[in-house]
Amino acid sequence: MANGKSNATVVQSSGNVFADFRLQNTDEKQTKVRLAVAINQSLLGRRVSQIPAAGLLKISQPKISALANYRLDGFSAERLMHFLNALDCDVEIVIRRKPRSRKAARILVTAA
Repeated sequence: MANGKSNATVVQSSGNVFADFRLQNTDEKQTKVRLAVAINQSLLGRRVSQIPAAGLLKISQPKISALANYRLDGFSAERLMHFLNALDCDVEIVIRRKPRSRKAARILVTAA
């Protein structure tokens, strides 16, 4: 790379990094990460450390640590939604038909 050029190929993301890496259960993984991001942002906004956060969510401090570090295998999407409710956040699920222009249906989580 002495001449400033690279042989790297840039590939556009599908919008789901888990799908891009061809992992299993990509929609579920992305959903859980987005829910965890919302939880972690809410906890940061409240400026609570892990022990008070554990009390708010009624889980142990090691579970808060796992959540803060996005180790989400021990959490279901439903449980993460209940954590958001405990943090005074509404969770809204909208179901609609996919557009004909898109090949496959998808699960999408967005935060306001």
